[in-house]
Amino acid sequence: MKKPKTRLTALAAAGLLAMGLLTACGGGEESGGGGNEAAGGSAESCDMSFTIGIAAGWAEDVAVSHLWKHVLEEHGYDIKLNTLDVAPVFIGVAKGDLGLFFDTWLPTTHEDYWKKYGDKVVDLGVWYDKAPLTITVPAYMKIDSIDQLPSIGDKVNWTITGIDPGAGLTRVTQTKMMPAYNLDKYTLKTSSSTAMLAALKKAIDNKEPIVVTLWHPHWAYAQWDLKDLKDPKGAMGKPDSIHSIASNELADSCPQVIDAVKNWKMDDPTPASLEKTVLQEHKSDMDKGVDVWVKDHQDYVKKMWPSE
Repeated sequence: MKKPKTRLTALAAAGLLAMGLLTACGGGEESGGGGNEAAGGSAESCDMSFTIGIAAGWAEDVAVSHLWKHVLEEHGYDIKLNTLDVAPVFIGVAKGDLGLFFDTWLPTTHEDYWKKYGDKVVDLGVWYDKAPLTITVPAYMKIDSIDQLPSIGDKVNWTITGIDPGAGLTRVTQTKMMPAYNLDKYTLKTSSSTAMLAALKKAIDNKEPIVVTLWHPHWAYAQWDLKDLKDPKGAMGKPDSIHSIASNELADSCPQVIDAVKNWKMDDPTPASLEKTVLQEHKSDMDKGVDVWVKDHQDYVKKMWPSE
């Protein structure tokens, strides 16, 4: 399992698919078109071995993919995880090389990918219904709204600490939020999610002011006492919903898997709790982290699989 990298949302060339995608359920044949519902199929026709695609750097995706790997393996499936940038994940599901992907943000963040690949995959519905992009500060800061940022500019060196340059969150912050609030004196410092979180931790440890770009769900909200700034102009956009998608091959042949994922939901603070345990407390062995989390959430995990 590769260590999560940065959040990427810009469309990449189709050639990125050559990054070693593994064959998913039903073989690697290209599907003959999309579908909005899982086709018939039967448990007997299901290839019990397939791959879940993970979008590199998307913390919630890493955590829930490991959780589903655990659940599926408990029911006899042989699951592989493949960490890639966002574009080849969508390509992989569309081609059938990846069986599942749990982190499609709609209607905004992954809008470009959805226009290109939405009719070539199966939408399994929403598992997390309010996933906002946010401008966030430590709770001890005496500021409550984005329009108050000019009043603390000197304290934070007129800097908003962001993530990678290609992220949808970066685009929205630079092209919509900052112009809407006339933050001409501010600079959005981009690098990576890891660097942003390291800067946030350092500031909190020293009880210093900092402004960062963040999103829900994220383990940072379980780790620290944070405050999302109000956005009276709605410049950060309405919250997305996070969808699971499947390849047509998997949907056609493995209806029990499709039904389980379709019926799965997460509400706060469950995602942050899962991410904190898996990605922070057991980041060197995420499968062990899932085992620890599952032991403490038996009732929830049992509901993830259809009753026999």
